This record gives sequence, C-alpha cells and structure tokens, in this order.
Amino acid sequence: MRVPIILGSKTDTEYAQKIVDVLTEFGVPSEIIVASAHKVPEKVVTIVEELNNASEPIVIITVVGMSNGLGGVLAGTSIHPVISCPPFKDMDDYLVNIHSNLQMPSDVPLLTVLNPKNAALCAVRIFAEGDAKLRTKLEERRKKIQASY
Repeated sequence: MRVPIILGSKTDTEYAQKIVDVLTEFGVPSEIIVASAHKVPEKVVTIVEELNNASEPIVIITVVGMSNGLGGVLAGTSIHPVISCPPFKDMDDYLVNIHSNLQMPSDVPLLTVLNPKNAALCAVRIFAEGDAKLRTKLEERRKKIQASY
C-alpha cells in the first residue's frame, strides 16, 4: 500500500507534508510527486500508467490550488481512489477555486477533503478496510481522541 501525493506545484510541498506526517504516524508509505496537468500533461499520463499497473493498493491524494485539472485527470484515468486536498491561500482563493475541485463530469469520481490531516485519514481508512492492523490503529486513535473530551 502507498499514497502518492501529487502536487501541481513545488510551492505546495509544505502543505503536502502535513498529509505525509499523518500517513507516517500510521506506517503508510507515501511519496510527493510534482506534476502539473496543465504544464506537463505527458508526465501525468506516465504517472497514471505506472500507478494503474501497480499491484499494491494505492490511494492518490492531489494537492492543487486554482484550476484543479490534475485531480480530474487522475480521477478520470486512474483505477485508484483519488482525494483532492486543495491548499487555499485565503477565503477569496477558496471562493474562487473550490468549484474546480467539486464540479467533476460524470464518471470522474474525485473526492474533495479540505483539511490535509483528514485527507490522510481518509486514505488510511480506505486501506484499513482490508488491513486489520491499520483498523486497530484507527480504533486506538479514535478512543484516544474521545477520551480527551
């Protein structure tokens, strides 16, 4: 199992690291890849082909602001779940750009999660459906959080 975190720009690396940190906590391998669907579409096609040929379970997370072509391209061409976790600079950026993450054509199942920690936890939960150890770790985390309230 692994989570490729695909960024539209290197400037989003710090944001993506928040996702990596949570995945690391659960022992889920991840990698950060920079590949803009607008600027290097051929690289994105190569990445999708490699991921589609992998035999291990994969959940893809995209980190793209502005016009999220990357999330849609990956969700439309990948056989794996794709979670979009857009990094908005401020409320104006959010209001202008959220729709490029939410409005996808039919047969392009892109999930959108705004909080990077939650995006990572979604990926972990998807893997936990078939992994008892991850399921136990999630249950332990849930109990710990509930006990703190």
